[in-house]
Amino acid sequence: MHKRRLGRTDLLVSQICLGSMTWGQQNTEAEGHAQMDLAFSRGVNFIDTAELYPIPPKAETQGRTEKIIGSWMRAKGNRDKVILASKVVGRTANTWFRGDRASKLVRADIFDAVEKSLTKLGTDYIDLYQIHWPERDVPWGANPNRIGAVAPRADSFGAPTGETPIAETLAVFDELVKAGKIRHFGLSNESSWGVMRFIAEAEKGIGPRVASVQNAYNLVNRTFEVNLAEVCEREQVSLLPYSPLAQGYLTGKYDHGARPQGSRSQLFNRGQRYETPNAAEAQLEYNELARSFGLEPALFANAYVSSRPFVTSNIIGATAIWQLEMALSSVEVTWTEEMQKAVDAIHQRVGNPCP
Repeated sequence: MHKRRLGRTDLLVSQICLGSMTWGQQNTEAEGHAQMDLAFSRGVNFIDTAELYPIPPKAETQGRTEKIIGSWMRAKGNRDKVILASKVVGRTANTWFRGDRASKLVRADIFDAVEKSLTKLGTDYIDLYQIHWPERDVPWGANPNRIGAVAPRADSFGAPTGETPIAETLAVFDELVKAGKIRHFGLSNESSWGVMRFIAEAEKGIGPRVASVQNAYNLVNRTFEVNLAEVCEREQVSLLPYSPLAQGYLTGKYDHGARPQGSRSQLFNRGQRYETPNAAEAQLEYNELARSFGLEPALFANAYVSSRPFVTSNIIGATAIWQLEMALSSVEVTWTEEMQKAVDAIHQRVGNPCP
């Protein structure tokens, strides 16, 4: 398991990052612990979580995932061996995060979030603290194929009315770094404009520099390549791609409209991002391509993401140990020029059906 530098920081993270969003909902505490045991035995040193988790988000389960990670680190006594990433929610009308009120990326709300996460995780610091999604009114995922409306033009303070200026938000993260509560700062579901604005404010001395961006990236969503890839390469911002299996649609289990009992799509009605027009046909084509190379579709899809030169750490997730075994073994797949040409040929025809 190779290690790669996170942005310009001194952190060396494993090329696979263990995602955790099923722990506390689809997975029990014991199952979460078993996944962490296996991943770390295979060389993983990086765990990603969020105050929001588990998924799907709801008041009665929110925060369980961080508690499960905290109990595992406490039992193992291995906090110093773990590179831990968590996230604060962006603007949301859901009131269960802040005690019966909506939340924004302002000082009081960010401090409330980080203190609660530190308590649940049972730690004094978080290695990488990320904004889960922008406060700005932008399409989810921040890199759509097309946009229906452009956000209002910013005023002289850098933000439309009612929107917290990026500089104000970044200054809060500066406080958190100086207080030792977080080590580094990252973004998620962010656009190329957003990444550059945070970098510009940091270069003015307002706050910490962006170390990473966590956006969806997979065979049916390569929108990162359009603008963000150049931004991240030139500015040394690491990509931490999530959803390498497109919420399971690149495993083959949903091919031809199948909905296996116990699968995410069958349990939760949350697959709309990967059920867009022409998505099923594209997913099937990639899955059949994987099989033509003698690989399970899930192994092929994860190997593709991990092979990309602009990927620092591929955030994988699983509900079963055998699924985690397959995801971890994807780093052992030799990604060939023939595979890449075949993938690019499909992409040339189908584009990004699931941004």
